[in-house]
Amino acid sequence: MKITGYRTLTTHFPWQRAIGDANGSLPDAVTAVPVVIVETDTGLEGIGIGSHADLDRLFPAVEGEDPRAASALYDRMLAQVFKSGHAGATYGGIAALDSAIWDLKAKAADEPLWRLLGGRDRFVPGYASGLDIALDDEDLHRFYADYADLGFVAGKLKGGLDLAADQRRLGIVADALSAHTDHPGLMIDANESWQLKQAVRHLSALEEHFDLTWVEEPLRRWDAAGHARLSRAVRAAVATGENLTGVDQFRGLIEAGAVDIVQAGAVWGVTHFLRLAYAADLHDLPISIVGHNANPAVAHAAAAVPNHLTTEVQALTWAPGVVVDQEIGDGGILLGQAPGAGISLTEGKIIGDPPGAGWADPSGPHRRPSRAGLRLLLDGIER
Repeated sequence: MKITGYRTLTTHFPWQRAIGDANGSLPDAVTAVPVVIVETDTGLEGIGIGSHADLDRLFPAVEGEDPRAASALYDRMLAQVFKSGHAGATYGGIAALDSAIWDLKAKAADEPLWRLLGGRDRFVPGYASGLDIALDDEDLHRFYADYADLGFVAGKLKGGLDLAADQRRLGIVADALSAHTDHPGLMIDANESWQLKQAVRHLSALEEHFDLTWVEEPLRRWDAAGHARLSRAVRAAVATGENLTGVDQFRGLIEAGAVDIVQAGAVWGVTHFLRLAYAADLHDLPISIVGHNANPAVAHAAAAVPNHLTTEVQALTWAPGVVVDQEIGDGGILLGQAPGAGISLTEGKIIGDPPGAGWADPSGPHRRPSRAGLRLLLDGIER
């Protein structure tokens, strides 16, 4: 079996709510879902979700190759962009091709990907995440209560701009998630919006009222010394890494004792997650997937590593035209039995270009505000 070509599709996911974080928000959000289909000479096709970045530059590294050599092909793609570097957007293209190649490998073996990778239990624990900074209190409670009805006992609040608001909203999340536990897991995600001492002050105040499971991305992603100091200063675990591309970028954080929970963005693909999980396990660190909905294939890899902690679940449905053989319930993700990653396409249902800029909206969460980390007051007033 040889890889002969690829094609791309883009559908769009209507979130049916506002989404955002400390960097911005999108009302009535509709965002792009890039899909990559890798073709072979046998007619078998592999599907990857994530990014279309640099595909033309990356594809020669895998063209004509046997997709069953998935791990080696990942290294060939890294080598293909050796001079310019694989970080950032290029890594998204690598990940989409990588996920499609793993899908092909599992389909060729006529096995679900989780089993091919060595998984025994197809249930993957998860937590609820509303991307919720723009939700009012009523909608915030409704979102997490809906997840509690599905057995979820932990949730992550987007915050960091207003201490009083974070205290109030964490209480709302805790109340909504209390259907099955007296001690729901509570996390707060600042999305790199703080300086070190801002983080210590803010978290210390929150910890007077809440037993936080973790604080996520409190500081800039590369700040190993700052994260290490913060971890020593607060009770909550420090979780970070979703925006790091490549295991090499985690080296300084792990060596400095700067990360308590290693996070892997689902959008960076299957091989990245597997390698990072084993690197973390060498240091007795758990790993957690961020953004399961951005690439559901990575949940299969979570079932096959010894140190997976929990996976972020942001939505209960998929983009039009995308069918995923997974069920959300019992507080996590039940992986399906279909061969491959369990992703199929109904191309006639794919939504074309919607109104609005989606993730590219300059007021949205993918653009860092000019005063991020430079606010004197964290009271929701200063902008």
